[in-house]
Amino acid sequence: MYSDIVDLREFYISPLGQVVRRLLRARLRNIWPNVKGERVLALGYGTPLLRPWLGEAEALVAMMPAAQGVAYWPREGPNISALVDVDDLPLADSSIDRAILIHALEGAPEASGMLREIWRVLKSGGRILMMVPNRRGIWAHSDRTPFGTGQPYSAFQIKDTLRDHGFLVDRTWRALYMPPSQSRLWHSLADALEKGGEKLFPGFGGLLVMEAGKQIYAPLAAKTRLTRHRLVLPLPIPATGPVPAGRMAESA
Repeated sequence: MYSDIVDLREFYISPLGQVVRRLLRARLRNIWPNVKGERVLALGYGTPLLRPWLGEAEALVAMMPAAQGVAYWPREGPNISALVDVDDLPLADSSIDRAILIHALEGAPEASGMLREIWRVLKSGGRILMMVPNRRGIWAHSDRTPFGTGQPYSAFQIKDTLRDHGFLVDRTWRALYMPPSQSRLWHSLADALEKGGEKLFPGFGGLLVMEAGKQIYAPLAAKTRLTRHRLVLPLPIPATGPVPAGRMAESA
């Protein structure tokens, strides 16, 4: 089940949401430091992370699931957000360089259609970045944030899911080591906890962050095509010596 657009907006306006937005933006910028001249798609609710890329990417679009709702963004310029069917994205084949999924996969009733569409619209060598609730983290077990809604995942589940849909995971991180609390004390410690938690408790971050590349496979038909070959048998070699008289009479 997807989070409602109103709940998502209210969360990222809250003090805790602002801390989360800052931490995830820093994480994203560290992973993809430069998107100049590239086409970037954010699927789910990615607008809190996209502002640093406004004016940098060649094209930037935020697509939000119909079951979630959509919000106009950015407020100060032309709208780049759209309401879509995640199983049928209004994009051409091989038209996107990078895709970010946040507040997306965990809410989808069935992930296959969404990932097939992402694979379709990504260019050869395109990159996908997944941000999903970590099953082992405390954020997935708290209903105070949108990360407690939907289906959390383990690292093995995400890797298997991506591999089954034509993606190869290159790098994995965890994020959000602070507790999902509105306490200002925890907010003030967020940066230190993010750095220390990744070293001391690498498996317990609130989010799994995975970067994967699109794989291109040879057509299945090329591997299973059956070919027919004629079976050529040698003909008898004709006799070169004199033909016996009886045999000559028979042949006459």
